[in-house]
Amino acid sequence: MPAPYTLAAIADALGGTLVGDPTLVVQRLMHPLEANRPDDLIFVMAPELAERLGESPVRAAILAEGLEAPAGSLDACLTVPRARYALGLLLDLFERRPYCMPGIHPTAVVEPGAELGEGVCIGALAYIGPKARIGAGCVVLPQAYIGGEAVLGDDCLIYPGVRIGEQVEIGHRVIIHNNASIGSDGFSYVTPEQASFESAKSGGDQVSTKIRGLRRIASIGTVRIGDDVEIGACAAVDRSNIGTTRIGRGTKLDNHVQIGHNVTIGEDCLFSGQVAIAGSVKIGNRVVLAGKAAVADHLTVEDDVVAGAGSGIWRNTAAGQVVAGFPALPKTEALRQQIDFARLPRLLRDVAALKRQVAGLLQGRSE
Repeated sequence: MPAPYTLAAIADALGGTLVGDPTLVVQRLMHPLEANRPDDLIFVMAPELAERLGESPVRAAILAEGLEAPAGSLDACLTVPRARYALGLLLDLFERRPYCMPGIHPTAVVEPGAELGEGVCIGALAYIGPKARIGAGCVVLPQAYIGGEAVLGDDCLIYPGVRIGEQVEIGHRVIIHNNASIGSDGFSYVTPEQASFESAKSGGDQVSTKIRGLRRIASIGTVRIGDDVEIGACAAVDRSNIGTTRIGRGTKLDNHVQIGHNVTIGEDCLFSGQVAIAGSVKIGNRVVLAGKAAVADHLTVEDDVVAGAGSGIWRNTAAGQVVAGFPALPKTEALRQQIDFARLPRLLRDVAALKRQVAGLLQGRSE
């Protein structure tokens, strides 16, 4: 149900402690510094913003636990214990999904044999391939592509420009943002003889072999994506050479994330922007990779690993480790190395001074 809401209805959705008029009606959710109407609702998580509530025309606010509004500044106030989680619930109430005309737009193409569930919306210039199956309540926005024999579960939201390849399987309530690619071929090539990129792994600093006659390795496998996954804009998930590239239930991929062929990712993982996972990597459940982290091919990253921004994971990583740096090391070791590196200029100056002193002493002895 869209806005307006009473404070009582919002309190029921979020929990917390409501003080004041429960019948107060709010129309819009606004940033605390942008609210300009009495029927706006604001969410306050910073003490300095709570102190300024008396300057705002709003009559209702949600406050993080521990904050207080100036006396008389509000008619109703809802205090919540876990502010960011409550904010997520609140945004669900006020979110408006992109509009899509009910049914199939006249310019969309739905190939013979495709099956569309009840309440499906197919936008302008979208393409649904032969024998594809689109679950009930799915919204496929304009210019999206769903390949032949692909499967979408119920209530998926597919944004403009998304490309879902043939025979890809997607679960329920999956959201895929603009221009993401699901099921493109993996980056996989081979040469008749050993190539430089192979010998470099075990060789020294010089190339001992050359690349001659690159041959494409076809990707005849597929991609399977679990329920409640969200994939960001311009992300890419490659299909496997043979078998399946898998993304587990509840996992979230940010914009520009690259998932290579034959990768297996567990449940409830969180990958920030520009994370790159090379081919045949196995990632456990609840793994967090911060922005620009990368994982080399054929590695295993076990459950609950957290990798800092820019981390380069180059070896198997045990469950529950927090790693950072390039190459990635346990966080405390990586920080210690950074501190030691910062000390190098002073150390070099000290060594140079000692060398001058020793040279002077030696010169004095020789005289």
